[in-house]
Formats: sequence, C-alpha cells, structure tokens
Amino acid sequence: MKQVMHKAIMAAVVATGITSCSQNAITGRSQLSLYNETDIQSMAAQQYTQFLTENKVVSTSANKDAEMVRRVGTRLTNAINQYYTQKGLTQELEGYKWEYNLVDSKEVNAWCMPGGKIVVYTGLLPISQNEAALAVVLGHEIAHALAHHGNERMSQQAVAGIGQQALQVAIANKSAAAQNIFMSAYGIGSNVGALLPFSRKQELEADHYGLIFAAMAGYNPQEAIPLWERMKAASGGAAPPQILSTHPAEDTRIEKLKELMPEAMQYYKPVK
Repeated sequence: MKQVMHKAIMAAVVATGITSCSQNAITGRSQLSLYNETDIQSMAAQQYTQFLTENKVVSTSANKDAEMVRRVGTRLTNAINQYYTQKGLTQELEGYKWEYNLVDSKEVNAWCMPGGKIVVYTGLLPISQNEAALAVVLGHEIAHALAHHGNERMSQQAVAGIGQQALQVAIANKSAAAQNIFMSAYGIGSNVGALLPFSRKQELEADHYGLIFAAMAGYNPQEAIPLWERMKAASGGAAPPQILSTHPAEDTRIEKLKELMPEAMQYYKPVK
C-alpha cells in the first residue's frame, strides 16, 4: 500500500512539476511552486493582522527592545533593497510592505512571512543577546521568505496531501484547511499542528543569504557562530526552543556557517 501511495505521489510530482516548477531568481534553484506569490502575500497580510490582534504587541515608543527590533528590521530591509538592486532584481520585491513587531511571549521564536511581515518573540532576546545576533536570525528568516521556501513547502504538502487543484481552490477561497497549511508552512503560532520542516538545502540557502543580508546591514555576521551555539545549548532541556522545530541546530550547521563566513565578511561594512 505504501509503495502504491509513494508511486502516486511521485506521479503527481512529475505531472505538476512540468508546469509548476520555477527557477528562484536569487538561489538559481528550480523549485516546485504551485501558488501565485500575490495570493500568498495577500493571505500573509491577513494572517499577520489577525496574529497581531490576538497577541500582545510591544510598543516601540515605550520599549527599547521593540525599538531595536524595528531598527534591525529597517537596516535589513535597506540592505535587501540594495542587494536586489545590484542584481537587477527589484521586481522580485514587488508587493513587499515590510513590518516588524515584537510580541510579548516566552517562546524562543521569530518568523517572516511573504511580503515582509516579521514577528520576533521576547523569548528569543535572552538567547540572541545582542543586535548583531538578532540581525542574523532575522536575516535567516527573511531569506526563507525571499527564497519562496514557504511556497515550496506548501506545494510539496499539496502534492503529498489533497492535491494541487484542490488546494489551489482552497487558497483562492481562503479556507480553514488552506490557512492551516499556510500557517504550518510559515511557523505562525504553535497551535496549528506539526510545522512543516525545512530541508537541509533550504536551511543552507537561508543561512547563506541571511548572513549576507546581515553583513550588508552593517552587522558582524560572525555573531552567527556563538548565536547557534547558544541555540544548541538552549535545546538541551526538555522542551527545545520553538524556532528549532524547523531550524535544526546540529554541529554540522555551525561548521557550514564557518564555511560561509568568508563570503559574508566581504559584504560586511560596520556602521559607524
């Protein structure tokens, strides 16, 4: 039975892949992308607004941490705009209306949805410890969004689950099923079932470009090494940080970061 199901899924992947694979403008990798980016950004904006109304947002006017999140986000946005302009790919940022919010929660987490909708949880700050490390985390999360990893995960889930056509209808109708798949793909909240895992390839891409974006924003990308060492230490308890449910922090990741560091440092210009 499993073999039959596997063959059916693979056949669906082949059938949809013929018309639904696209080359990512930044990574150059071919991806399964069943959904229109405009539709995903629209759902992201809706879910982001709902999330903020249901959670305690920390005011930037009364809290230095919230001000720091906004500052880091703004600097990363400027760096990303610069990077995409240099590559002649500004059209890839169409529809992005960046927002950065700090949410009062003990969860060790942060995420970025398509369209630049970013949330940092206060529980992450004791582990990030400094502005540069926070920039590395946000650069990583933003890179996932810019590389369309969520679209890719949703597409894979669709092929393996209810199928391309059915989920396309669900997306268009903004059904509860589609919203749950969307939220599990982007790691929003923890009450929507199991989060869809990132692949090693997606993680490496996010690390790669996240380091570059942080460096271009004037943050030392070398802060990534002690950051992920602290993440690893934090995962030693009974309940690892929520962010690690989709972002593995094994030793091999730290070694990969060290390999990526020379390239990232070429982009690093400290802000005076």
